[in-house]
Amino acid sequence: MDEECDPGVRRFSAAEIGALAHLYRGEVYRSTIWRTRLDTTTNWSVVTLGVALSISFASPGASAVPLLLVGILIWLFAVLEARRYRYFNVWRARARWMETHFYAPMLEDGDLHAERNWQKTLAQDYMRPDYHVSFVTALGRRIRRNYLWILTIQTLAYIGKLVVHPTAVGSFQELIRRADIGPVPGEAVMGMGVLYLGTWATIAFLTQKRDAMKAARRGPGRSLG
Repeated sequence: MDEECDPGVRRFSAAEIGALAHLYRGEVYRSTIWRTRLDTTTNWSVVTLGVALSISFASPGASAVPLLLVGILIWLFAVLEARRYRYFNVWRARARWMETHFYAPMLEDGDLHAERNWQKTLAQDYMRPDYHVSFVTALGRRIRRNYLWILTIQTLAYIGKLVVHPTAVGSFQELIRRADIGPVPGEAVMGMGVLYLGTWATIAFLTQKRDAMKAARRGPGRSLG
């Protein structure tokens, strides 16, 4: 592709290509650092859930309440992870943009700049940096990637605790009665649990649908994020 035939395609000098290579390395490094921070909050959620499991299943008479209270911490960690994901997504998107529009054409057919005006999109992102995804979208992505599995384990563990301790449950009414927490009836506890899980699932589903719609409308290689 010749520059005179397509003014939207720019040819870089050797020095500029070297600078872009260093820029790419920097973006990959930053995305790696923030990826590690994402793993940290996920690990915190797993560890706290493990502690709650150990306490609740320590003996048949141990309370199942820790398995409920740990949900507050899991929610907090998910919120922190969503905030970190928004930062991670900035660096990841920039690195991916250079891979797609600079390195991939170079490797494929030797044409360094097959995508028109790709560098302008990247330049605008550096001149006016901003998050590429909303907080709700980031939260939904983290729920789908990790937290649905954590919540599934938490829910199964809580139900399992009620079913087997202190003795095997004999009826559904007995199961509800075991869910009582002081003056709070088991029906209310179960209802809050359904609302809790439903909120997570709704956020995950709606953001997944929104991501799919945006991807279809945008098309490949149209924007960062």
